[in-house]
Amino acid sequence: MTKPILRLQDVCKNFGGVVAADNVSFQVVPGEIHGLIGPNGAGKTTLLNLISGIYEVVSGDIFFNEENITKVPDHKRAQLGISRTFQSPRFLKRSNIRENLQIATDLKMQVSFLRSFFGKKDRDYEKELAEMMEIADFEIRPKDDISSLTYGQLKLLEIVRSMLSHPKAMLVDEPAAGLNGSEQDKAMALLRLAAKRDIGVILIEHSMDMIMNTCHNITVLNFGKVIAEGKPREISRNEQVIEAYLGRRHDNA
Repeated sequence: MTKPILRLQDVCKNFGGVVAADNVSFQVVPGEIHGLIGPNGAGKTTLLNLISGIYEVVSGDIFFNEENITKVPDHKRAQLGISRTFQSPRFLKRSNIRENLQIATDLKMQVSFLRSFFGKKDRDYEKELAEMMEIADFEIRPKDDISSLTYGQLKLLEIVRSMLSHPKAMLVDEPAAGLNGSEQDKAMALLRLAAKRDIGVILIEHSMDMIMNTCHNITVLNFGKVIAEGKPREISRNEQVIEAYLGRRHDNA
């Protein structure tokens, strides 16, 4: 049996009286795209923030490659091999495309960002980048300002940058938000490439088309609690999941 790359065990998090994670447990194995779905406010992004170290857990444990990282700071988690994308793309606005991508290779080599400007550029990632750009189906001019790209291109490029760091686990937060159908297909192709490279992917997404056609397994949250787990076909037929998304149907409705 394949060992999990990420494992959450009874993880809890609250903000005052609001419970955002209520004894959440699930695991992700290498090469798996694991969907994390639920209604707005279910606690999905909070879990990614807990895994990446942006938030601290109240109780419970997070394991990465079977090492307990619950108390490990966020930058150390990134160096261990946990990468992250966000709902809104985050780039250095005053830097060009290459400099923004260089952050990923610097993280992989665990060198400082300043060395990407002043150090020797001896890391060849052109072939790898070209493969991903072909899948994303757009050409880049590395010296162009990052602001020259469209919103859809920025979303795709953020996935590319995450993969360039050669992570063992990727946390991907709503990659399809704001994308058209063609761009969503390209995002799915990039995530499948990540899985093919044995990266464990946690995918938050409201697009059920992307979830059902990309994920191997799905965990469903509601009010911070896991209400279902299983394969896409099982989840699509789960009455508790349907109720969480659509609300209880009354007899007189």
